Amino acid sequence: MFELIKKLSNAFGVSGYEEEVKEIIKAEVEKYVDEIKTDALGNLICIRNGKDRRKLMIAAHMDEIGFVVKSIDEKGFIRVAPIGGWFSQIALAQRVVIYGKSRIYGVLGCKPPHLMKDEERRKVIEISDMFVDVGATSKEDVLKMGIDVGSPVAIDRQVIELSNGRITGKAFDNRVGVAVMIEALKRTQSDATIFAVATVQEEVGLKGAKTSAYSLEPDAAIAVDSCVAADFPGSETAHMDIKLGKGAVITVIDASGRGLIVSPLVLRWLKETAEKYNIPYQLEVAEGGTTDASAINLTKQGIPAGVISVPARYIHSPVEVVDLKDVESATNLIARALETSKSYILP
Repeated sequence: MFELIKKLSNAFGVSGYEEEVKEIIKAEVEKYVDEIKTDALGNLICIRNGKDRRKLMIAAHMDEIGFVVKSIDEKGFIRVAPIGGWFSQIALAQRVVIYGKSRIYGVLGCKPPHLMKDEERRKVIEISDMFVDVGATSKEDVLKMGIDVGSPVAIDRQVIELSNGRITGKAFDNRVGVAVMIEALKRTQSDATIFAVATVQEEVGLKGAKTSAYSLEPDAAIAVDSCVAADFPGSETAHMDIKLGKGAVITVIDASGRGLIVSPLVLRWLKETAEKYNIPYQLEVAEGGTTDASAINLTKQGIPAGVISVPARYIHSPVEVVDLKDVESATNLIARALETSKSYILP
């Protein structure tokens, strides 16, 4: 599982530009499904035909937050705009890769404190005040690299192991979820037809989930994602019990109900499955953020949807941290839930 996460996380796939990640997923699942197709928006839909009438969807978004080239000045410095939810202080001084004729590497810089006035040093530096330095000497130099306005920009960071089975890297939101979906698909013995969907553009509006759920019309769905762990200094005021190493997270409500309120049936399905197979789990009531399940839930006449997440520290940063025990819990819970669904979904 670590090697799969590493492969997925190290790949580049900013929202709208997920092709590199898509190819990795195809190679991983092709032996375990009957059909693989890509829809008009770019979602990768992997279908395993079942023996009964139930159609179940697993959705894991494969895009990551990043940037897009906004302008290039005459000296060859590149201004960018964010794609997805960035906390600007995290973006500064990161190494990045730009999709030009080839991968072009650069760094996000700004005016150094030595040249700032006192009031400037006390202010947060916004992304609009940063620039990418790729070592160019002119705008013409940048253009020759194949970089232009609209070129996507991703963080360049590699996955490494920490201690106690914990790992860190970029885009764990949601490449870890993608890895869980892939492995759950391999492990399950469900009789239902399974749609394993790697969705696009979740970070910019749950877009892929909307279109794929509309075309597939599953009887129920599980979104696989990352959620915020609240077990590090400064997180106490969140009043959440989500911790690393304590198991997969089952969502009850997210975005204070503006996103998803999980139906009692789906909640019972996931909780009772976890308890039946002694899979450790945690429950989440979140006040901020939502997942693909919100879009799926409101598709057509409505689709019962739930969320199983892997808790992560420092989410939406290049140094997200997860515990491999939680990854294993989430994988097993989804694999078993697909099998127990016949007792809850169209029994």
